This record gives sequence, structure tokens and C-alpha cells, in this order.
Amino acid sequence: MRILGLTGSIGMGKSTTAKLFAEAGVPVYDADAAVHQLYEGEAAPAIEAAFPGTTVNGKVDRPKLSARVVHDPAAIKQLEQIVHPMLGASRQKFFADAEAAKAPVVVLDIPLLFETGGEKRVDAVVVVSTSPELQRERVLARGTMDEAKLDAIIAKQAPDAEKRRRADFVVDTSHGLEPVRAQIAHILAEVVKMPQRRT
Repeated sequence: MRILGLTGSIGMGKSTTAKLFAEAGVPVYDADAAVHQLYEGEAAPAIEAAFPGTTVNGKVDRPKLSARVVHDPAAIKQLEQIVHPMLGASRQKFFADAEAAKAPVVVLDIPLLFETGGEKRVDAVVVVSTSPELQRERVLARGTMDEAKLDAIIAKQAPDAEKRRRADFVVDTSHGLEPVRAQIAHILAEVVKMPQRRT
């Protein structure tokens, strides 16, 4: 089984690309969704114990938790020590299920793949990209973010040019869904011929 790491900066079309991989029959592990699930269940009691007042009705209140840890590196580390082992277990279950289903390829959708050294745990990296203009237009069109907040997020992420340089495959989402579907078909044909690279 080959493991593809899927990444890309905000507004590049990564979520859409992940959906198209799933449409092509590839099991996709969404790291953000997995964290959401943990926050709504398994991780909530431990997080409440470590950071009292950050859960409501047995679920983590993300804005409260964020406000509590965002400027405190020690608190972030403490939160990671709670969440990361649970995430690891959920990822292992995903792999076991995919192996049992004899999936030739799986996708790990990880927004901060390069920033967290995740490229060492996959066989190939797919970077989703588009022009800076289209990126900005897409994010601002969501209506949930202003220019300043977007600039702050982009500043935290590895530059798009660097991600493209380090990628095995680049999916350009500038021209609609059909070209992306074609690029995905090409990637799936190629990746099974590549040697396993993960450490």
C-alpha cells in the first residue's frame, strides 16, 4: 500500500482535491476532521482536566481552548501530548482498515505536512496549488476571514513555492474540476510504480 501525503496552503483547493481522491475510490484520512472528532468525544475529558472551563456539554469549545493555549508554548505542548497519541491511534486504525480492504493507495490529508515533518511518514507528497490571486479570492469569498487574518495564516505556512519544489506531484486547481480529476488519475497510476519511501 502506498501512502500519499496531501497538503497545500489555505484556499488552494486541498479539501476539494481530497474529495476527488475519495470519489476515485481512495481512502482519505482527514487529520483536521480526526481532531474535531476527538474534541467532540474521546479527548474532551482529558482536555477539560488539563484546561478547566474549555469544554461545554462534554465537547471541547474550540474558541475557548484556542484562547487558552494560543500564546502559551507550554500549554500547546501539553495539549499536543493529550491529542497526538489519540490521533496516532485513529490513523493506525485507518491504515489497518485500508489494508484489510486491500487499498493500493491511501491519502493522508495533512494541512501542515511539511511544517510538522510529515513528509517522512509518506511515500509521496501531493501539493495542491493555485495562483496567489485566486487563493486570496477564494478565502475572502468564504466571508469568515479578513485580509489581516489571512496574511497571518499564510505567514505561518511554508511558502507555496517551497511546497511545490518539495512535492512529488503538484495539482493545479486553477482551471476547474475536470483537469484535477485527470491529474489525480495520473498520480494514482504513477504512485503505485514508485518505491516505498516512508521511514
